[in-house]
Amino acid sequence: MPSNRLLIIDDEPNVAATIGKVARRCGYDTIITTESEDFLGRAHSWRPTVIVLDLSIPGMGGCELLVQLGKEACDAQILIISGHSRSEMEAAQRLGRMHGLTMAGTLQKPLRVDALRIVFETINNTAGIITRVDIQDALENNQFYVAYQPQINLQSMQMVGVEALARWIHPARGPVPPTTFIPLLEESGLIDEFTHKVVDITIPQLRLWRESGLELKLAINVSAKNFGSGNFDTYIDSRCAKYGIASDYITLELTESAAMERVGDSASLKRLAASGVSLSIDDFGTGYSSLVQLHRLPFSEIKIDRSFVLECMSDKECSVFVRAIIDLAHNLNMTSVAEGIESIEVMNHLANLGCDLAQGYAISRPLIAKELYQWALTWGATNQHMAAY
Repeated sequence: MPSNRLLIIDDEPNVAATIGKVARRCGYDTIITTESEDFLGRAHSWRPTVIVLDLSIPGMGGCELLVQLGKEACDAQILIISGHSRSEMEAAQRLGRMHGLTMAGTLQKPLRVDALRIVFETINNTAGIITRVDIQDALENNQFYVAYQPQINLQSMQMVGVEALARWIHPARGPVPPTTFIPLLEESGLIDEFTHKVVDITIPQLRLWRESGLELKLAINVSAKNFGSGNFDTYIDSRCAKYGIASDYITLELTESAAMERVGDSASLKRLAASGVSLSIDDFGTGYSSLVQLHRLPFSEIKIDRSFVLECMSDKECSVFVRAIIDLAHNLNMTSVAEGIESIEVMNHLANLGCDLAQGYAISRPLIAKELYQWALTWGATNQHMAAY
């Protein structure tokens, strides 16, 4: 029997066929089903090494299937692919782990074929369960590194900043996706150490770029759990002071669901905002924030979730929603940012809608620091050509 066996359950035949096609190219023997009973039978008899699970399954929902797989001690790696919100998929991941399952991550519909291929290749290289020991070793042995994705001003077309994206290459298992290691960092209590390490890598790099004539803003993804200790704001201030970086060059990104966790405990967010640090709501549109909650928190930037950006030219409702988010941001004196731009046509469309900033593969893939500097020179983002925003 082939070593890589993939079982797919999805109620959209075209999506399932695409997943299967990509998987077969990555060396998987693949079975597709749309029925929950058939799925559970095959999971028991065929013993797949990987399962792709949609959360919207007629008869028995995806979360119920996860519970049943846990009862049967399923040892497959489980990848959730769904049109549900990120917060719902993250909750399903936690449910799976609670029932002893190995969760390989999440992907949100509509799918990008290249992202799907990378995930399947990563799962191929990630044999076994990532443990706290693996995470601790990665921190101690500097296995994590940072890639930087350029952000451009859509009105001037100048590069104005970067988003720092943490990456992990395990020495035996190869690349491990953030959707796998970030939840484990949070659950193991190591998220503060990890975020401090990212800050310690990126702020000195920002200083080096400035000394080379490249002035950029830096966006760093943070977890709601980073604010639990109450001193995260002072840590950011101390790193900025040490390297001579003004606080207003730093943006901290919290997902919408994580931001809403801070509504009742926003003192540290307010201290950060008062110090000049910008605060961004990432993946906006996938959570459950209200205008009242949004008004209470000191955010200065809204980042439109990539799922809406990808469909904003082909789906009228998505286009209306994107325009509404941009207008909301501007009416609240906030900056609007579009991520996940994969074509020049979408980039131009967003510029016409009045979106402020953009990032995505149509502009540049994430780059290591040296590559970023060379790319910036090519783009024309030297100090004397910088456009402020």
